[in-house]
Amino acid sequence: MQALFAALLFGASAPLAKLLLGDIEPVPLAAFLYLGSGFGILAIKLIQKIGKKKQNNEAQIKKADFFWLVGAILAGGVAAPIILLFSLKNTPASTASLLLNFESVATTLIAIIAFKEAISHRAWWAVGLITLSSILLSLNISTGWGLSLGALGIVAACILWGIDNNFTRNISAKDPLSIVTIKGLAAGSFSLILAFSLGDSLPSLGIILNAMVLGCFCYGFSIVLFIRAMRSLGAARTSAVFGTAPLAGMILSFVVFKELPGWMFFIALPLMVIGTLFLTGEEHEHRHLHSAIVHEHAHSHEDDHHFHDHNGEFVKSHSHVHSHDAIQHSHHHMPDIHHRHVHSQQTRS
Repeated sequence: MQALFAALLFGASAPLAKLLLGDIEPVPLAAFLYLGSGFGILAIKLIQKIGKKKQNNEAQIKKADFFWLVGAILAGGVAAPIILLFSLKNTPASTASLLLNFESVATTLIAIIAFKEAISHRAWWAVGLITLSSILLSLNISTGWGLSLGALGIVAACILWGIDNNFTRNISAKDPLSIVTIKGLAAGSFSLILAFSLGDSLPSLGIILNAMVLGCFCYGFSIVLFIRAMRSLGAARTSAVFGTAPLAGMILSFVVFKELPGWMFFIALPLMVIGTLFLTGEEHEHRHLHSAIVHEHAHSHEDDHHFHDHNGEFVKSHSHVHSHDAIQHSHHHMPDIHHRHVHSQQTRS
């Protein structure tokens, strides 16, 4: 549900941002969307701090996490948008729309190859169906086609966003509000500097505020939910569910702009629903080994992995450094922060 709501919010950003594009250039719009997500989530953190209780509910970002965080910012917040910006100039719109769907595929492949995330046959079908439905939704056979250097640039941008997703997955156990605040402010600041260097003019204060509010909800809250979903689902499955975002955008476009969906919509819709059901109904159980580990993340004592004592006091969601003894057992699980073990061929299906 968190991944689906993240997709719903992000999918809504495209038609809503379209309302602003007549009054603001694309690069400064991207800058204020990112800045809006950063400042919006920062405001929530400050409100939480004012009413802060003694108990800490989220693990804070530590020095060891900055490699992954900086890598995610550089790959997804800086390099990918720049490459995409220059690639779109020489790429037909229809080709660009189709190639942008490669992000989910890139995220899945990187998760499997580089981070050994386990993907079942059922999950592969889900990724394939959702990606296919996204391609059908963005298909426009009436416009120009062609693969070029620009098209390869878009593929490169998708790979960089796939790296961003997987790097963020590695720190998903940490406070998502802190992650989104840092990513939003860093990426937004860079895009704003880029806008000035390109000579783009700034719009009125009202347009800037509208863009930042849109960024807060459709980027900030969306990424927070995306990170929370990765804690339980891993990068590949969360990215697959997030691929339903174009459907939300198309539905909102119908409501806002009265744009009737084409016949492809009615083919893509059932494919996307079936793909999502494949993921939500996935069962994965086998005997697996948990090595002894010491780490920190938000947790409760209502699951099968957190039995440590708090002097007899029952504590719900909280965060602190804690240890896990080595254990071997069998139960249904996903590649969450406690189940990122390597699978043999027999246990992947």
